[in-house]
Amino acid sequence: MQFGIFTVSDVTEDPTTGHLPNEKERIDAVVAIAKHAEEIGLDVFALGEHHNPPFFSSSPTTTLAYIGAQTERILLSTSTTLITTNDPVKIAEDYAMLQNLLNGRMDLMMGRGNTGPVYPWFGKDIRQGIPMAVENYQLLRQLWDEEVVDWEGRFRTPLRGFTSTPRPLDGVAPFVWHGSIRSPEIAEQAAYYGDGFFHNNIFWPASHTKRMVALYRQRFAHYGHGRPEDAIVGLGGQFYLAKDSQQAVREFRPYFDVAPVYGHGPSLEEFSTETPLTVGSPQQVIDRTLGFREMVGDYQRQLFLIDHAGLPLKTVLNQLDLFGAEVLPVLKREFEAMRKPGTPEAPVHPRVAAARAGQSMEEYAATQSTKEHVPAGAVDDVTGASFYAQADSDAAAVAGVDDLIKRARGLH
Repeated sequence: MQFGIFTVSDVTEDPTTGHLPNEKERIDAVVAIAKHAEEIGLDVFALGEHHNPPFFSSSPTTTLAYIGAQTERILLSTSTTLITTNDPVKIAEDYAMLQNLLNGRMDLMMGRGNTGPVYPWFGKDIRQGIPMAVENYQLLRQLWDEEVVDWEGRFRTPLRGFTSTPRPLDGVAPFVWHGSIRSPEIAEQAAYYGDGFFHNNIFWPASHTKRMVALYRQRFAHYGHGRPEDAIVGLGGQFYLAKDSQQAVREFRPYFDVAPVYGHGPSLEEFSTETPLTVGSPQQVIDRTLGFREMVGDYQRQLFLIDHAGLPLKTVLNQLDLFGAEVLPVLKREFEAMRKPGTPEAPVHPRVAAARAGQSMEEYAATQSTKEHVPAGAVDDVTGASFYAQADSDAAAVAGVDDLIKRARGLH
């Protein structure tokens, strides 16, 4: 089980002091947070992608490479890589480059993005979001899996005899999570390819999360990738910690009430009841997080959002210290004790590369210091209510997506 944090890279005024950090301050803060996450023993740090204010993370690979140069162990990921407004050729190049620079210590999470105006800035039509996501992802897989690609589709110019460089490390493409808050179509896409599914359940009740993950597991097995319990699942979450719940609520309420994401809406108490947001003591965060397993079964990755809404850097680092000292050891111990035999581990590059080579992870690691790398050969379903408030069947949720995937793969 991997535990980590993710950031949405917002630049928000601190409501208690009136201080609005500039972009440079927030960029430096995120680097400091990532480094501290490694120091307290977290497994993953993930960074989002945005191209509009009040967010700064327009180039996550640049930031992650910089963090990677200053860390040794923590796995670096994205909490969104936009598969719609980015060219899949550039995604293939950028993330293979990052993978090589970090010696495989990375993966990425694909998403469509939910900010409508961004699409036309990149010459895209948001109404084509899902077909574009499906087609672009199929091209991305080909670019990583095949040395020479011939391809033609609806949303970009054709490719003839094209080789994406650099090639994926050890011939193993970066592991991909498909991230979704509300779209069952994305769960279907993840299942089709046998990729990971990350349900960022920070806005929805347990019933929504449970149904989305169950659909993904069912379809994962349907496509022959293994048992439903073999599917690779990740969840999001949010917390604010203090010695007791009264102190936590008192400190966090000013930030919650004006947060760009959910401020001026439901009360803190209502939101905490209906979603996974936990504002309270270490034991409350432990109990709430352990309860996620009851929704989705054994899963592989748990990420928390903790640095948003104008919270100052010192507060975030203090949150990490308290989490690392009183919460993380318990979560690791308890999740491991509950894990059913045969539950797959979270995919990491050494494990995947070793399995492909028929080696143990130790044997794979021993070969890396002497390995020669051979050069490659030459030449609006975006916002709104829960899907399940609009359609009452899983068949409706996945209708049309199989056809889109087959078209993207040239199967008809």
